[in-house]
Amino acid sequence: MTQAGGAAIEAAALSKTYGRGRGAVAALANVSLRVVPGEIYGLLGRNGAGKTTLVKILLDIVRPTRGAAFIRGVTSRSAAARRTVGYLPEDHRFPEYQTGLDALAFYAALSGAPAAGDPARLRGLLDLVNLADAADRRIRGYSKGMKQRLGLAQALVHDPEILLLDEPTDGVDPVGRARIRELLVDLRSRGKTILLNSHLLSEVERVCDRVGIMEGGALVREGTLDALTRVRRAYSIETAPALDDAQLGELAGVVRGAARAGSGIEVCVGEDRGIDAVVDHLRARGVGIRSLAEKKISLEEVFLNAIDDNERGAA
Repeated sequence: MTQAGGAAIEAAALSKTYGRGRGAVAALANVSLRVVPGEIYGLLGRNGAGKTTLVKILLDIVRPTRGAAFIRGVTSRSAAARRTVGYLPEDHRFPEYQTGLDALAFYAALSGAPAAGDPARLRGLLDLVNLADAADRRIRGYSKGMKQRLGLAQALVHDPEILLLDEPTDGVDPVGRARIRELLVDLRSRGKTILLNSHLLSEVERVCDRVGIMEGGALVREGTLDALTRVRRAYSIETAPALDDAQLGELAGVVRGAARAGSGIEVCVGEDRGIDAVVDHLRARGVGIRSLAEKKISLEEVFLNAIDDNERGAA
């Protein structure tokens, strides 16, 4: 079964229910999403939100109750589709008596990758993940961050076009997280498509092109970081000089709301072009505008708002 449309990863109305009758648990509820080639897509959600179930369906580890999943237009139930995918599970284990190079050679052999018989290529992969100096050290001496980077090398050993990464920076120290972020951005520049499953919002915010938020098995919010964090018709303005109370009160009569925010002000307007009236009002009174930008909220606020909205809708 194939699917038209050019998506690297696609979930089409996926649902997954475990058990039957009163004891049935809906892990996924009609989830649809598309990840386009060459982007990093962040999948956010609390533990139990359905993120890992979705990844397992994409890998054909779990079969959906309804719906279908596709890798590069081919059903994920096809072994041919999965050959283009590299996978880093959340809770992976390496034989700790092996060296990093030995472990990578083992996984290369399992996957049938050409690198299996080419130590130079394997060392090149370890260099890519900043483990060249530790290639001949036993894994028992690796830190958590080093093991995560070895896991990434394992996921890359057959040069896949698509990477499914389940919590790649969980439990990793700040330096290790920074190195993994740099690697993900580098992989994107090499044309890789990455589905990043995480609950670490700050990590997702730094590297992802688009984000999907899951709650209770459903995809409750999705979009680019810019679109998700922008507050429509709200603006932050730095003026020179700063507005006094009388000027602020006068401005409040022109807009829906105006208030001090740090060293500047925030205004809310009633229509998309309403900010033009604010600029004209300030200039007419000799107030200089040093900066003007759409108001943004953090990804954490977006996430919490999505969870709250979903809970209120279910009440």
